[in-house]
Amino acid sequence: MGETRRRFDPEFRAGAVRIVRETGKPIAQVAKDLGINAGTLANWVQMDRLAREQDTNGGELAESEREELARLRRQRAEWAKERAELEMERDVL
Repeated sequence: MGETRRRFDPEFRAGAVRIVRETGKPIAQVAKDLGINAGTLANWVQMDRLAREQDTNGGELAESEREELARLRRQRAEWAKERAELEMERDVL
């Protein structure tokens, strides 16, 4: 049968990521030392990097991202309107 998934508390995860970040050791080596899968640790490190990047930006969107968001919202509104019209036409038939 399959193995039971191990659960790691947030403190352990943060400590493992901190070791990679502060020592510069390869993820594979740190994972081996801690007895965890290298892919798991790589995911934690990536999530930490993304969180730090967001904190650096202050959580604000760049101008191009705001424009893209506005465009997508307009497109969604247009599709919702078209969908409503099609549903009304369908109900009439």
